[in-house]
Amino acid sequence: MSHVFCTDLSRKQQDPLAGSAAHAECNLLISWPRAKWTRNLRHASDMPDSLVRRLDAIAAEGRRINLIHRREQDGDIHRVFLMPERRSFMVPRNALEAFLAAWRSGESLTTWEEAPVERDLLLCCTHGKKDKCCAKYGYQAYQRLAREVAAHRLPFDVWESSHLGGCRFAASIILLSPVRKYGRITPEQALPLLQAEARGQRFLPGYRGDSRLTPAQQCAQLAALSHLISPRHMPRLTLLEESGSEHRRHQRWHWKLEEDHGHLNIVCEATAIRRVDTCADLDEGPSDSRVWRVIKLTAE
Repeated sequence: MSHVFCTDLSRKQQDPLAGSAAHAECNLLISWPRAKWTRNLRHASDMPDSLVRRLDAIAAEGRRINLIHRREQDGDIHRVFLMPERRSFMVPRNALEAFLAAWRSGESLTTWEEAPVERDLLLCCTHGKKDKCCAKYGYQAYQRLAREVAAHRLPFDVWESSHLGGCRFAASIILLSPVRKYGRITPEQALPLLQAEARGQRFLPGYRGDSRLTPAQQCAQLAALSHLISPRHMPRLTLLEESGSEHRRHQRWHWKLEEDHGHLNIVCEATAIRRVDTCADLDEGPSDSRVWRVIKLTAE
C-alpha cells in the first residue's frame, strides 16, 4: 500500500477538520537541519545524548518542543523561539545546552537574546520521517507559503517544522502565537490563508479550531464563524452556556460583529468513523475514532 496516503483517505471519507486543534500553548522551537531529524519531533540524529535528555525533560514539564528548518539558516547556529512569550534567541550549537540550563533556572539570557518576535511564526509540517504525507503535501505548501510571504510582504516568518499533529490533515500548519491550527492546506490556498490571517481573520476552509476549546466547542466555533462570515471583519464569539451528555453538547454563544450582536444555539453530536491517523497505520487498517459534527444551529 506504499502508494496510498492517509491524507487522501481522510479527505475522501470527509474526516472533519473541526475539533482537531489540540495543541500546547507553550512552545519551544529550535532550528535544526531537517536532514538530521529523526522520527521523534524534537530529536535529531546528531544531537548529543545529554541534549536529548534535556529536551525530553523540558517536554515532560509541559513545554512542547518542535524542530524547525530553513535552508538559509546556519546549521551550527540555532534560532530558538519561546512562544507565547515571543522571545527570540541566536545560540551557537556548542552553547545550546548552557542556554537551556540558564533558561530553566531563570538566569539572564541576554548573551543570546535578539529583538522580540514581532511577526507571527508560521510553521508548516514537512516531517517526512514521521509521515510521508507531510513530505509530499507539506513541502509543497511550505514552498508556496514562503514565496507568497516574500512576494506580498506579508507579516509572517515561515519555517518548516517537525510533527505538528494530525498527519492525515497534511499540509498541517500552525501559527504562533496564540495558537491557530490549519489542515489540508494546498499550495493554491496559501495566499488566501495568509491574506485572511493578515487581516486578523481565520481562513475557514482549513481552520481546525481554537486549541483552548474542547473538540465539541471547536466544532461549534467553526460553525458559528461560517454562519457569521464577513469579508472584512472577524466576529467575536463568547461561549455562554454548555450542557448535555458525553455524546451530545448544547451550547449557547454570544457573537458581536462591528455594531451588531446576537446569540446562537448550537448542538454538536459525536459520531464514530473508521480512519487511519497516519501512514504508519495503513498496514493495520482503520480503527474507530470519534468526531464531532454540528447537527443544529439556530439564531436568537
